[in-house]
Amino acid sequence: MRRPTVLLAVLALCGALTPAVATAAPAPVRVVGLQVHELRQLLADGEVTSRALVERYLRRIAAYDHADADRPGINAVLTVNPRARAVALRRDRERRRGHVRGPLHGVPVVVKDNMDTADLPTTSGSRALRGLRAPDDATQVRRLRDAGAIVLAKTNLDEYAFNIRTTSSLGGQTRNPYDRGHYPGGSSGGTGAAVAAAFAPVGMGSDTCGSLRIPAAHNNLVGLRPTLGLSSRDGVAPLARTQDTVGPLGTSVTDVALVLDATAGHDPADPVTAAARGAVPPSYAAGLSGNALDGSRIGVLGDRFADTDAARPTNRVVRAAVADMVAQGAEAVELGPQPEITDAAEGANRVADEFERDLDTYLADSAHGLPRRLAHLAEPRNELTLADVAASGEVHETVLPLVRALVDSPALPNPAYEEKLRQRDRLRALLTELMRAHQLDALVYPSITEPPPEIGTAQPSRNCQLAGHSGFPALSLPAGFTGAGLPVGVELLGLPFSEPSLLAMGHHYERATGHRTPPEGTPPLP
Repeated sequence: MRRPTVLLAVLALCGALTPAVATAAPAPVRVVGLQVHELRQLLADGEVTSRALVERYLRRIAAYDHADADRPGINAVLTVNPRARAVALRRDRERRRGHVRGPLHGVPVVVKDNMDTADLPTTSGSRALRGLRAPDDATQVRRLRDAGAIVLAKTNLDEYAFNIRTTSSLGGQTRNPYDRGHYPGGSSGGTGAAVAAAFAPVGMGSDTCGSLRIPAAHNNLVGLRPTLGLSSRDGVAPLARTQDTVGPLGTSVTDVALVLDATAGHDPADPVTAAARGAVPPSYAAGLSGNALDGSRIGVLGDRFADTDAARPTNRVVRAAVADMVAQGAEAVELGPQPEITDAAEGANRVADEFERDLDTYLADSAHGLPRRLAHLAEPRNELTLADVAASGEVHETVLPLVRALVDSPALPNPAYEEKLRQRDRLRALLTELMRAHQLDALVYPSITEPPPEIGTAQPSRNCQLAGHSGFPALSLPAGFTGAGLPVGVELLGLPFSEPSLLAMGHHYERATGHRTPPEGTPPLP
């Protein structure tokens, strides 16, 4: 009974099946190192089919995501989309008819598993939510599909996006493709590891403090935290709504810009995106030509280079990255200590205040009281809330104490919370004043102060606060490697809605340095 299905799969893999007749098969394509803009050209030229791409990425997931006798797997993927092959065939047929949906037509993508997908579970990495199936797609997912993308898989995350290690009760520990004994960063580490290992050419994550930029740094990727309000958070499980953003992780600035072209802009379902009206250019990708670093002024935040033994390998690489920017025509302005900015940034973290309120609102919209095995555990008995999740105990041991501590959080607003909002506004004003006083195009510093740590150890992440607590945009770029072969990221932070400038400078730096190198531990398959 399975022979026709197998035959269909084989023919589609070779690109030899059309709705009516067989045609010559495209040449096999090795996907490692191929970027979205290159895949788009191959698809347009008929040198590869979307169906063949899906098969090749699925083969890589099967080969490298799971443990074998010799080593642990990357463990980046929570759920593979069983419909991905069928969707790929539809995209191929649409292309043959001359219908190309958008900039990602026929391109496989992976999505962090805190973003709603109507056809797949959305679990936030938690066993407690393993039965959650949202009624519709998150706006970002819908826009990806509208642009022609194929959702290939949902990726692991640090449970409920709480930490930067990417450990969850449902998915376990994701590992760094550059060294499987080290963390991949987080909380979007499943997406970062999957893209780094070429399980897909690009992916989506969320960022509350550093959850996009830390995996970008640890996985030798480009990661963009957009301005708060540029990209919709509708249908995305929250950590703190006044800090949460959604953005892309890719192997090049061009690919990140292409995803932004497909996903940025106002969404009535997320009122904060009203700020994006008039702030989105016709195309982020089209603005990447030229030498944007030439004549730019970048402010080097010296107090974001930690003075510790563990940070010195990162400092050397990022200082070299700044020198490379200067070699391309940028002027580096050394900025002394910024104690006021540090004080405001450290006082503006709203996660503990907002998490329960925002998660309960999300669950009411996306879960509708399901799964029922949880909803009765705490009052109210017919609704699913954070209190039910905490009562279940079905949360990773590193996250469960945090979840339990935030049940019955103080009602908002309250004086302590209002002070954190005041510190956020102070941080925004101080960053703006600093940049304008020195006529800066961007601030530059390490994306995270230390290289990927060994699994089981700790790592500081204070640098994420500048963008995460202010809502300003920040772009993490591959800066090179430590002597031990671990990736390092350099971050550019700009004023609100300065993504075109940040991406253009990042593109110039990327062309001049070429630091993106695929991990040796996940080589091309035969």
